[in-house]
Parts: sequence; C-alpha cells; structure tokens
Amino acid sequence: MSKRILMQGNEACVRGALKAGMRFFAGYPITPSTEIAEGCAVELPKVGGKFVQMEDEIASMAAVIGASVTGVKAMTATSGPGFSLKQENIGYASMAEIPCVIVDVQRSGPSTGLPTSSSQGDVMQSRWGTHGDHPIIVLSPSSVSETYYLAIRAFNLAEKYMTPVIFLMDEMIGHLRETVEIDDNVEIICRKQPDAPEGKFEAYKGEENLVPVLPVFGSGHYYNITGLTHNTWGFPTNNRAVANELNSRLLNKIENNRRDIEAWDEYLTDDAEILIIAYGGSARVGEDAVDMLRRKGIKAGMYRPITIWPMAEDRLRELSQRIKKILVIEHNNGQYLHEVERVAADDAEIEFIGRINGAFILPEEVTEKAEAM
Repeated sequence: MSKRILMQGNEACVRGALKAGMRFFAGYPITPSTEIAEGCAVELPKVGGKFVQMEDEIASMAAVIGASVTGVKAMTATSGPGFSLKQENIGYASMAEIPCVIVDVQRSGPSTGLPTSSSQGDVMQSRWGTHGDHPIIVLSPSSVSETYYLAIRAFNLAEKYMTPVIFLMDEMIGHLRETVEIDDNVEIICRKQPDAPEGKFEAYKGEENLVPVLPVFGSGHYYNITGLTHNTWGFPTNNRAVANELNSRLLNKIENNRRDIEAWDEYLTDDAEILIIAYGGSARVGEDAVDMLRRKGIKAGMYRPITIWPMAEDRLRELSQRIKKILVIEHNNGQYLHEVERVAADDAEIEFIGRINGAFILPEEVTEKAEAM
C-alpha cells in the first residue's frame, strides 16, 4: 500500500529513518539540518524512541555510539562545522564496527561560512575526515523521494556491514519540498546476532563476508569494545600481525562487498557523446542541462553517483572509454572531480564547473560550457 505526501527533504530523512527502525537520535541544532532534530523530537516518543539534545556535536556522536551498542538503531544529524567535530568518534565507530547513521546537510564553508546557503563541500571530509585508513559508506540523495528511501538504505547498509554510514545531503535537498509516494513494502535489515550459547564470544572474528557478529551489550556474551587495535575478542594488542589482519578486514569488508553497496543512476547515456557528472542537488541542474542540450541537437547524458563512497568506478570507466567528453558539476571547488580524473582522465577530456559562494549553478551555465566542449 502506498500514499502520497508533500514533504521537505529533512522531513523525508526523518520519516525514512523511522521506517528503517531508528529509535534513538542525539544531536545539536545547526542550520540547515535543524528540522531533522525537530522532527525526531516530535516523532520518536510516539514510537517508543528517545530523543536527546546533547551539549555539543562530540557528545552527540558519542551518545549515538552508546545507543547502538545496546542494539538500538541510532542516528545523528548536523552540518559542516558539526560534522568536523564528530570525526574522532566516527573513527571510533569505524574501528569498533558500531552501526549508525550520520546525516550531514551540507552548507557553505569553510568555518561557519554561509549557514543558509547550499554547498557540497564535505565530500572529501565524508571519506577522509577521521584519521587513518578506515571503512565508510557515503550516500547522496538528489530528490525528496530518494531521501526517504535512501535513508532506509543507509540504516540497512549500516546494520548489514556493521559500520557507520554517512548520509550526505545538501541544503538544496534538505529544504526542498516535493510530493513523495511512500511504499510500505520496503526491505528492512537488522544486524545479526550470535546463535552461540552465552559466554565468551569472538565478536570480531568476522564471517565469510568479513562482517563481525557483535552481540547486543548486556545480552550475556562477553567481549570488549575499544577504539584501540584489538584481537577477535576485542581486547587491545600491539601485535603487528593482528593489527594488519584487523585493519585489512575493516577495509575489505567494504571493498569485497562493493557490488552490493554501489549505486548510481544514468540519464540518456546510451547514445551520449558528452557526459555530465553530478550528484545530490547538483544532479537536478545536470538533468535540466541534458534536456536543454538534447533540444539543441547535442547528445548529452548524465551519470549520477548515489553511492559517493565507495565509488562505482568500474561503470564510470566503461562510460569514459565510450564517451570522450565529461563535464563535472559540483557546488564546491572540485572534490569529486579529483576522483573522476583518477578514473577517467586517460580516456576522456574532463572539464569542471564549480561554485563556492553559496549561489546555485544554473542549467544555462552547464549548457554553455558543454556546447563549448
């Protein structure tokens, strides 16, 4: 059964998270994500969940980790400056393999920047913001409807692969209002639990897909949780072989399962001679530009990464070998651009349009640039 509802992007994020089973939210108000905290404050008590406004973003992330350890699906939401503050604890969650969802509704920076203006300046921070080589999954919606369903998928991936997932929105989508058709028939994934008797448990051993089975804390299984390099029981160690095995497994549990994780969308790429690459709110500009170019007789198409990390580079490489001209558009000074260049620069001419002053890129600008190419 489905129903149609007019929603704001931030509201759709809350509704999707609740549908996925989110029952704990800890956060601190910050533009342009505040409506997510407000929505959780209103809706979570109705379903037996808990909302806590913490004293800052560092504590918010810590509270989310603590809630998840007890088996509760947990989320926090913020924007650029708050996202920076969360990074140390995101690293802890990555090392301890604690599933949770971190929403970043991006705004212009650096520092406090332009709080009410849209940006996509946190792309690299979402991947490399915390220190060390670490696993991460980053998703980016480009519509209000996709925000709802992708929020559900964010929780599904977090629970399936026991990892933090970054839900990388931007102000354009967070404050956009569109009609969403909500389908109740969606897959909901919950983390596995051990079928072994109560007692000591090698929680970090990792199954055949390299994902651990972490018992809910207090369920009777004895293991340790730490941000230090640890053995399969969770206890700290300086053993180099164990450290290598752990860190390799953390990375490979994402890398080896990337075919299940990767997601992208294509628009009119079958006969395209020029490819526009855009994500999030910028993809809406890109699609309009493709239509404008087609009306002028130019065979344009668009490739939109939904999974920002891991990058679906095999498909992008296939497209770049066939389509020799690529135009990347981002509301930053060129962050995903570097990844596109890494994959496609040997095969295609790559141009870029960026914006760092809080203003929107217009379809006409993209069309003019593409025509010049």
